[in-house]
Amino acid sequence: MEHELETTLTVNGTTVKRRIQARVHLIDFLREELGLTGSHVGCEHGVCGACTVRVDGKIVRGCLMLAVQANGRRVDTIEGLSDSQEIADLQRAFHQHNALQCGFCTPGMLLAAQDLLRAERQATRAEIRAHLSGNYCRCTGYQAIVDAVEQVLASRRQGGTA
Repeated sequence: MEHELETTLTVNGTTVKRRIQARVHLIDFLREELGLTGSHVGCEHGVCGACTVRVDGKIVRGCLMLAVQANGRRVDTIEGLSDSQEIADLQRAFHQHNALQCGFCTPGMLLAAQDLLRAERQATRAEIRAHLSGNYCRCTGYQAIVDAVEQVLASRRQGGTA
């Protein structure tokens, strides 16, 4: 029998208590145990950004963090950010600019973009690209994604929604 640890975490505002095998990655726990499949498993090396989630307000790679490391912490997934309407303007802008394409990178890209938007009121296109650079997209060429983020930055700066 694998070593299991009692783990309590808050996922998208709901307290979750489970016995979790010590070796299970956070992204696998979220997807397989909780059915939160919005974030994807890509490279499993922390390079592509498809597994990006937010832990205690900071974005992390879910494939590099063990689920038991989230004990006592708050985890927000793309489902939580979407359901709470936190990223509604960003989702609209992605749709308007056709920054979605196949959609595999989109959840991680949205989380990374929201991370930038929460921290910055102004960012150049180069700064937007740099912040999103840890998230790979094979379809869009990033132009539309940067356009969408730039639009939301401008809108939020003016106190509105994109």
